[in-house]
Amino acid sequence: MLELRGYQNDTLEALRKGFAAGTQAQILYAPTGAGKTEMAIALLEATRKKGNRAAMILDRIILCDQTSQRLEKYSIDHGVMQAGHWRYRPHERIQVCSAQTLERKGEFPGLNLLIVDEAHQTRQQTMDFIRNNPDVKVIGLTATPFTKGLGKTYKGVVSTVTTKQLVDQNVLVPLKVFISKEIDMTGAKKVAGEWSQIESTTRGMKITGDIVAEWVKKTHEIFGKPAKTIVFCSGVNHGADLAKKFSEQGYNFISISYRDDETFKRDVIEDFSKPDTEIHGLIATDILTKGFDVPDVMIGISARPFSKSLSSHIQQMGRIMRGCEGKEFAVWLDHSGNYLRFRKDWDEVYEYGVDKLDDGKEKAKTEPTEREKELAKCPSCGSLWPSNSDACSNCGHVRERKNKVIEIAGELEELKGTMTKADKQTWWSMLQWYVQTQGWSHGRAAHTYKDKFGVWPRGLYDKPMVPNDEITKFIDKGIRAYIRQMKKAR
Repeated sequence: MLELRGYQNDTLEALRKGFAAGTQAQILYAPTGAGKTEMAIALLEATRKKGNRAAMILDRIILCDQTSQRLEKYSIDHGVMQAGHWRYRPHERIQVCSAQTLERKGEFPGLNLLIVDEAHQTRQQTMDFIRNNPDVKVIGLTATPFTKGLGKTYKGVVSTVTTKQLVDQNVLVPLKVFISKEIDMTGAKKVAGEWSQIESTTRGMKITGDIVAEWVKKTHEIFGKPAKTIVFCSGVNHGADLAKKFSEQGYNFISISYRDDETFKRDVIEDFSKPDTEIHGLIATDILTKGFDVPDVMIGISARPFSKSLSSHIQQMGRIMRGCEGKEFAVWLDHSGNYLRFRKDWDEVYEYGVDKLDDGKEKAKTEPTEREKELAKCPSCGSLWPSNSDACSNCGHVRERKNKVIEIAGELEELKGTMTKADKQTWWSMLQWYVQTQGWSHGRAAHTYKDKFGVWPRGLYDKPMVPNDEITKFIDKGIRAYIRQMKKAR
């Protein structure tokens, strides 16, 4: 029987309110591992019970099979809309189909609810279908709703839980990040703002030996043995080179790519999913960012640099953050430079989730300087230096403070005495009143706090407090400024 967690029920209720308010297409944002498929299944079943028709579309056949298996697990009748599929049952009120199937059909008679998996990957024909069928309610599922233009189709985003909250609830595990030898992308060619795969593959192969050596060192230091690992490489040739180098060191890593037969890939992933597998690691480019649910993976290796794709970076990290029994954390070995490149945006999403679409996050990032990279890691163990501490969270190394300025991860934060922590807590508590009583999102409260203090709220608790005149005037002033800006834009 399908049972939902509290935050999952809250999400579904928020979606229903959105539809009741007239929003046809909404984004359901939730971190990888939050159970978006379970929420989707609950919505599909609720639609069926009302005597209506619902469909869920996915962009690969293997994902259709996985979703069908999940529905079968909960004993929910459904059909798979694919010619020749053993579960082809067009009469069922719930249909699972690939995006390609929907595009070939061009229509879906009698459909009441459409759920789009991985909605950040905006297929033009799917977007056209949504816009051409305004009577069909639409929910797009994604952990990374940052695609430019997403807001043209989806008019609302529902976000009721953050990655931090899921870590605090032990649904997900935290990452131990190590800043390792980086693939040098200086002067590399870009295509549409992103480094070309040919360039990243060629350059990635230059440090294959370093990637393998770092993994051997860390897996034995931290786990005392080879721990189950996934590697995100730069391309097919890079993956083959890595598999060869791991094999030379006595470890069984298998590289899979779009060139491999679907049955082979399915069998390899199925074997890797077993607790007693003899496969130490899988290597792939983008394959493991979709429909890959192996909670006992302990190490992730980032070896494909991204210039602007925050979505890909977050999707990759999410594959190793799923919780399971006995798993207290996961290890992230960053050879791509992606963690520092996207750290600011990731910290914001981690803490506060997503409360708007088309927020401009998917832009090429300014590269950190060499000094910033050095300041961002512990000089003793290479672990990422925590932004709110003078001690390394991995080895305990203590950093020396210099007068009244602390250097943290390449940023200079002046210690100002004008506002005490108690003052900041008061402001945050009053903003929480707006969250509790006025329907504000956690993200909106955080942005308002940042407008006031210039930094994100950290180390504060969420107990609400009735606002005073000062904060009321501050918020009213911001609203008036926003209205003037909108009028000017028109």
